[in-house]
Amino acid sequence: MPRRRRLRRILAPPGFKGYKPYGVFKNPKEAIILLYEEYEAIKLADYDGMNHLEASVLMGVSRSTFARIYESARRNVAKAFVETKEIIIDQGHARIDENWYLCNDCHARFSIPSPKQEMLFCPVCKKHHIEPVIIKDIY
Repeated sequence: MPRRRRLRRILAPPGFKGYKPYGVFKNPKEAIILLYEEYEAIKLADYDGMNHLEASVLMGVSRSTFARIYESARRNVAKAFVETKEIIIDQGHARIDENWYLCNDCHARFSIPSPKQEMLFCPVCKKHHIEPVIIKDIY
């Protein structure tokens, strides 16, 4: 029996729900699914410039697991670009350490610094239309 899959730690949820290629009208069922952990791997390795060992420590996985996640992410993004398919974000096997919120007005994502502090408004636009970003723990 295989071991239970560990949840990958995500530092912040992605700031988007998906991407569509401009000028191409295809069936949305042909979309490519990009998991939160794949997004995080691309962000840490390519955007933040970390090596695989540093990024794997941040995500709470082994270096070889990080390399597999990163390779899968690169293949999914490349496939979406070459085949002009939509990219849709899915939570996958991820967990976020802090409580994150989404502003329904300006779409800003933010966390509350302390669990004791109650934030009733968006720090960007100062409006009160916020909702929690819910990530389910999937095993």
